[in-house]
Amino acid sequence: MMAGLQTLADDPGGDVDLWSVFHENSKTSRLEPSARNDEVLVRMAQLRDALSYEGYDRVALPEVMPSFDLPLGDAILKRISAREIAPASMSIEQIATMLHAAYGITRSNEDGPFPRPFRSVPSGGALYPLEIYIHTSCVEGLAAGLHHFNPREHALRLLQPGDRAREIGAALVQSHLATSVSALIFVTALFERSIFKYGNRGYRFILLEAGHVAQNINIVSTALGLGCINIGGFFDRDIDRFLGIDGIRHSTVYLIGIGRDAPRPST
Repeated sequence: MMAGLQTLADDPGGDVDLWSVFHENSKTSRLEPSARNDEVLVRMAQLRDALSYEGYDRVALPEVMPSFDLPLGDAILKRISAREIAPASMSIEQIATMLHAAYGITRSNEDGPFPRPFRSVPSGGALYPLEIYIHTSCVEGLAAGLHHFNPREHALRLLQPGDRAREIGAALVQSHLATSVSALIFVTALFERSIFKYGNRGYRFILLEAGHVAQNINIVSTALGLGCINIGGFFDRDIDRFLGIDGIRHSTVYLIGIGRDAPRPST
Protein backbone atom coordinates (compact mmCIF):
# COMPACT_ATOMS: atom_id res chain seq x y z
CA MET A 1 0.00 0.00 0.00
CA MET A 2 1.29 3.49 -0.87
CA ALA A 3 2.35 5.64 2.08
CA GLY A 4 -0.39 8.21 1.47
CA LEU A 5 -3.11 5.58 1.39
CA GLN A 6 -1.64 3.91 4.46
CA THR A 7 -1.97 7.19 6.35
CA LEU A 8 -5.62 7.41 5.38
CA ALA A 9 -6.23 3.84 6.43
CA ASP A 10 -4.69 4.53 9.84
CA ASP A 11 -7.32 7.18 10.63
CA PRO A 12 -8.91 5.86 13.85
CA GLY A 13 -12.26 7.37 12.91
CA GLY A 14 -12.40 5.41 9.70
CA ASP A 15 -13.60 8.48 7.77
CA VAL A 16 -11.64 9.95 4.87
CA ASP A 17 -11.65 13.74 4.65
CA LEU A 18 -12.20 15.28 1.24
CA TRP A 19 -8.96 17.25 1.45
CA SER A 20 -6.94 14.04 1.76
CA VAL A 21 -8.78 12.44 -1.17
CA PHE A 22 -8.08 15.50 -3.28
CA HIS A 23 -4.41 15.61 -2.26
CA GLU A 24 -3.90 11.94 -3.07
CA ASN A 25 -5.65 12.19 -6.42
CA SER A 26 -3.79 15.34 -7.45
CA LYS A 27 -0.33 13.84 -7.04
CA THR A 28 1.81 13.62 -10.17
CA SER A 29 2.16 10.07 -11.45
CA ARG A 30 4.75 8.67 -13.85
CA LEU A 31 1.99 6.53 -15.36
CA GLU A 32 -0.08 9.47 -16.60
CA PRO A 33 0.78 10.59 -20.15
CA SER A 34 1.69 14.24 -20.60
CA ALA A 35 -0.15 16.36 -23.12
CA ARG A 36 1.82 16.92 -26.33
CA ASN A 37 2.88 20.49 -27.09
CA ASP A 38 0.86 20.60 -30.32
CA GLU A 39 -2.26 19.54 -28.39
CA VAL A 40 -1.61 22.20 -25.77
CA LEU A 41 -1.20 24.92 -28.41
CA VAL A 42 -4.48 23.97 -30.09
CA ARG A 43 -6.39 24.07 -26.80
CA MET A 44 -4.73 27.32 -25.74
CA ALA A 45 -5.91 28.90 -28.98
CA GLN A 46 -9.45 27.82 -28.15
CA LEU A 47 -9.37 29.23 -24.60
CA ARG A 48 -9.14 32.99 -24.09
CA ASP A 49 -6.58 34.07 -21.51
CA ALA A 50 -8.77 36.98 -20.36
CA LEU A 51 -12.50 37.62 -20.41
CA SER A 52 -13.31 40.60 -22.63
CA TYR A 53 -16.74 41.82 -21.41
CA GLU A 54 -17.28 43.62 -24.69
CA GLY A 55 -20.11 46.12 -24.60
CA TYR A 56 -19.51 47.24 -21.00
CA ASP A 57 -18.12 50.70 -20.29
CA ARG A 58 -14.34 50.65 -20.59
CA VAL A 59 -11.92 52.64 -18.46
CA ALA A 60 -8.30 52.74 -19.61
CA LEU A 61 -5.92 52.60 -16.66
CA PRO A 62 -2.98 55.02 -16.44
CA GLU A 63 0.40 53.67 -17.48
CA VAL A 64 2.32 55.96 -15.13
CA MET A 65 2.63 54.38 -11.70
CA PRO A 66 2.89 56.35 -8.45
CA SER A 67 6.09 56.22 -6.43
CA PHE A 68 6.21 53.80 -3.52
CA ASP A 69 6.45 54.97 0.07
CA LEU A 70 8.72 52.02 0.93
CA PRO A 71 11.46 50.03 -0.85
CA LEU A 72 10.76 46.36 -1.55
CA GLY A 73 12.63 44.96 1.45
CA ASP A 74 10.82 47.23 3.89
CA ALA A 75 7.45 46.49 2.27
CA ILE A 76 7.99 42.74 2.74
CA LEU A 77 9.04 43.13 6.37
CA LYS A 78 6.22 45.55 7.20
CA ARG A 79 3.44 43.56 5.53
CA ILE A 80 0.71 42.75 8.03
CA SER A 81 -2.96 41.81 7.96
CA ALA A 82 -4.72 45.11 8.64
CA ARG A 83 -7.23 43.96 11.25
CA GLU A 84 -8.35 47.55 11.93
CA ILE A 85 -8.78 48.44 8.27
CA ALA A 86 -10.89 51.45 7.29
CA PRO A 87 -11.99 53.09 4.02
CA ALA A 88 -9.80 55.80 2.52
CA SER A 89 -9.77 57.67 -0.75
CA MET A 90 -7.51 56.06 -3.36
CA SER A 91 -6.23 57.30 -6.70
CA ILE A 92 -6.80 55.48 -9.95
CA GLU A 93 -3.00 55.37 -10.30
CA GLN A 94 -2.80 53.35 -7.08
CA ILE A 95 -5.45 50.91 -8.33
CA ALA A 96 -3.65 50.59 -11.68
CA THR A 97 -0.38 49.84 -9.90
CA MET A 98 -1.99 47.23 -7.69
CA LEU A 99 -3.76 45.44 -10.55
CA HIS A 100 -0.66 45.46 -12.74
CA ALA A 101 1.39 43.97 -9.90
CA ALA A 102 -1.34 41.40 -9.28
CA TYR A 103 -1.76 40.05 -12.80
CA GLY A 104 -0.45 42.51 -15.34
CA ILE A 105 1.48 41.66 -18.50
CA THR A 106 5.24 42.17 -18.11
CA ARG A 107 6.83 40.46 -21.16
CA SER A 108 5.57 39.77 -24.67
CA ASN A 109 6.98 36.20 -25.05
CA GLU A 110 6.75 36.60 -28.83
CA ASP A 111 9.74 34.31 -29.43
CA GLY A 112 8.66 31.58 -26.99
CA PRO A 113 7.13 28.21 -27.91
CA PHE A 114 3.82 29.19 -26.28
CA PRO A 115 2.36 32.46 -27.56
CA ARG A 116 0.84 33.98 -24.44
CA PRO A 117 2.62 36.98 -22.91
CA PHE A 118 4.05 36.56 -19.43
CA ARG A 119 2.55 38.25 -16.40
CA SER A 120 3.69 39.47 -13.00
CA VAL A 121 3.22 36.08 -11.29
CA PRO A 122 4.34 32.52 -12.14
CA SER A 123 1.68 30.34 -13.74
CA GLY A 124 1.77 26.61 -14.47
CA GLY A 125 2.42 26.31 -18.21
CA ALA A 126 1.89 30.09 -18.57
CA LEU A 127 -1.83 29.30 -18.85
CA TYR A 128 -3.08 32.11 -16.56
CA PRO A 129 -6.39 30.63 -15.40
CA LEU A 130 -7.31 33.52 -13.08
CA GLU A 131 -9.56 36.53 -13.56
CA ILE A 132 -9.53 39.70 -11.43
CA TYR A 133 -12.59 41.72 -10.42
CA ILE A 134 -12.64 44.80 -8.18
CA HIS A 135 -15.43 46.57 -6.33
CA THR A 136 -14.87 50.08 -5.05
CA SER A 137 -16.59 53.37 -4.34
CA CYS A 138 -13.50 55.21 -3.05
CA VAL A 139 -11.30 55.64 -6.11
CA GLU A 140 -10.88 59.11 -7.60
CA GLY A 141 -11.61 59.06 -11.32
CA LEU A 142 -13.36 55.68 -11.23
CA ALA A 143 -17.12 55.14 -11.04
CA ALA A 144 -18.37 53.22 -8.02
CA GLY A 145 -19.27 49.60 -8.75
CA LEU A 146 -17.96 46.20 -9.77
CA HIS A 147 -15.26 46.23 -12.44
CA HIS A 148 -13.34 43.53 -14.32
CA PHE A 149 -9.61 43.92 -15.02
CA ASN A 150 -8.35 42.97 -18.47
CA PRO A 151 -4.52 42.66 -18.44
CA ARG A 152 -4.26 42.66 -22.23
CA GLU A 153 -6.01 46.03 -22.43
CA HIS A 154 -4.68 47.34 -19.09
CA ALA A 155 -8.24 48.51 -18.61
CA LEU A 156 -11.35 48.00 -16.49
CA ARG A 157 -14.90 47.23 -17.58
CA LEU A 158 -17.75 48.46 -15.39
CA LEU A 159 -20.05 45.44 -14.91
CA GLN A 160 -22.34 46.65 -12.10
CA PRO A 161 -22.56 50.39 -11.40
CA GLY A 162 -23.14 51.71 -7.89
CA ASP A 163 -21.88 50.91 -4.41
CA ARG A 164 -22.67 47.22 -3.71
CA ALA A 165 -20.72 46.90 -0.46
CA ARG A 166 -23.69 45.88 1.69
CA GLU A 167 -24.73 43.26 -0.85
CA ILE A 168 -21.20 41.87 -0.79
CA GLY A 169 -21.12 42.01 3.00
CA ALA A 170 -24.06 39.61 3.18
CA ALA A 171 -21.86 37.06 1.38
CA LEU A 172 -18.90 37.38 3.80
CA VAL A 173 -18.44 35.52 7.07
CA GLN A 174 -17.26 38.84 8.57
CA SER A 175 -19.82 41.05 6.86
CA HIS A 176 -18.36 44.34 8.17
CA LEU A 177 -15.25 43.90 6.00
CA ALA A 178 -17.16 44.88 2.86
CA THR A 179 -17.83 48.37 4.21
CA SER A 180 -14.46 48.65 5.98
CA VAL A 181 -12.32 48.68 2.85
CA SER A 182 -11.73 51.12 0.02
CA ALA A 183 -11.56 48.37 -2.59
CA LEU A 184 -12.30 44.67 -2.61
CA ILE A 185 -10.45 42.47 -5.11
CA PHE A 186 -11.96 39.15 -6.20
CA VAL A 187 -9.67 36.45 -7.63
CA THR A 188 -11.59 33.88 -9.65
CA ALA A 189 -10.49 30.82 -11.62
CA LEU A 190 -11.57 29.41 -14.98
CA PHE A 191 -10.46 25.89 -14.15
CA GLU A 192 -10.41 24.47 -17.68
CA ARG A 193 -7.53 26.77 -18.62
CA SER A 194 -5.25 24.70 -16.38
CA ILE A 195 -7.07 21.38 -16.00
CA PHE A 196 -6.97 20.52 -19.72
CA LYS A 197 -3.18 20.20 -19.51
CA TYR A 198 -2.49 19.17 -15.92
CA GLY A 199 -5.65 17.30 -14.86
CA ASN A 200 -6.33 17.30 -11.13
CA ARG A 201 -2.84 18.67 -10.51
CA GLY A 202 -3.94 21.79 -12.35
CA TYR A 203 -6.32 22.64 -9.50
CA ARG A 204 -3.33 22.79 -7.15
CA PHE A 205 -1.51 25.07 -9.58
CA ILE A 206 -4.52 27.42 -9.69
CA LEU A 207 -4.60 27.82 -5.91
CA LEU A 208 -0.84 28.41 -5.80
CA GLU A 209 -1.21 31.08 -8.48
CA ALA A 210 -3.95 32.82 -6.51
CA GLY A 211 -1.53 32.97 -3.59
CA HIS A 212 1.12 34.62 -5.78
CA VAL A 213 -1.43 37.23 -6.88
CA ALA A 214 -2.52 37.96 -3.31
CA GLN A 215 1.05 38.33 -2.06
CA ASN A 216 1.87 40.83 -4.79
CA ILE A 217 -1.20 42.84 -3.82
CA ASN A 218 -0.17 42.70 -0.15
CA ILE A 219 3.35 43.94 -0.82
CA VAL A 220 2.32 46.69 -3.23
CA SER A 221 -0.43 47.87 -0.86
CA THR A 222 2.13 48.12 1.94
CA ALA A 223 4.60 49.95 -0.32
CA LEU A 224 1.84 52.45 -1.21
CA GLY A 225 1.14 53.11 2.45
CA LEU A 226 -2.18 51.24 2.41
CA GLY A 227 -3.58 48.44 4.54
CA CYS A 228 -4.45 45.03 3.17
CA ILE A 229 -6.47 42.09 4.49
CA ASN A 230 -6.81 38.65 2.88
CA ILE A 231 -10.29 37.15 3.05
CA GLY A 232 -10.99 33.43 2.86
CA GLY A 233 -14.24 33.53 4.83
CA PHE A 234 -16.90 34.02 2.18
CA PHE A 235 -19.96 32.13 1.00
CA ASP A 236 -18.75 30.92 -2.36
CA ARG A 237 -22.08 30.51 -4.11
CA ASP A 238 -23.25 33.97 -3.06
CA ILE A 239 -20.05 35.65 -4.23
CA ASP A 240 -20.11 33.73 -7.53
CA ARG A 241 -23.72 34.80 -8.04
CA PHE A 242 -22.80 38.41 -7.34
CA LEU A 243 -19.99 38.27 -9.91
CA GLY A 244 -22.26 36.61 -12.47
CA ILE A 245 -20.15 33.44 -12.83
CA ASP A 246 -21.42 29.86 -12.75
CA GLY A 247 -19.47 28.65 -9.69
CA ILE A 248 -18.48 25.36 -11.33
CA ARG A 249 -16.35 26.01 -14.39
CA HIS A 250 -15.62 29.51 -13.12
CA SER A 251 -15.54 30.23 -9.39
CA THR A 252 -14.09 32.54 -6.75
CA VAL A 253 -10.98 31.38 -4.91
CA TYR A 254 -9.75 34.45 -2.97
CA LEU A 255 -10.71 37.97 -1.82
CA ILE A 256 -8.36 40.79 -0.80
CA GLY A 257 -9.47 44.03 0.84
CA ILE A 258 -7.54 47.30 0.51
CA GLY A 259 -7.93 50.34 2.72
CA ARG A 260 -6.30 52.44 5.39
CA ASP A 261 -4.67 50.54 8.22
CA ALA A 262 -6.22 52.26 11.23
CA PRO A 263 -3.77 52.79 14.12
CA ARG A 264 -3.92 50.21 16.86
CA PRO A 265 -4.32 51.29 20.50
CA SER A 266 -1.05 51.15 22.41
CA THR A 267 -0.66 48.31 24.91
